[in-house]
Amino acid sequence: MNAPVNPNAMTRTEIVDLYFLEHRARLLDVAAFLDRYDRGRDDTGEDDFRMTAYREAITLLLDGSGDRTARILALMSDHSTEPIEQAGMKGACGTPPPETA
Repeated sequence: MNAPVNPNAMTRTEIVDLYFLEHRARLLDVAAFLDRYDRGRDDTGEDDFRMTAYREAITLLLDGSGDRTARILALMSDHSTEPIEQAGMKGACGTPPPETA
């Protein structure tokens, strides 16, 4: 469902005129990151869980539905309520790791 149109909002053309080049550069950054990852040595034989989440987020970008920001944030957020025993030196990893059995 489309969000209600705010009569004071910029037009789509104004938005593209103002933000296109900035986001074109960001898209090229994403493409470069994915290229580097693909060229990297396969050290585990399986995809990193962060890359799995990243690819899922990209599919959300392209699905044509609204609320992309909220849906991607939900995908990449830890929804657990219990504190972890030890965070370690790395801290947050950007997306929740897969459940371990």
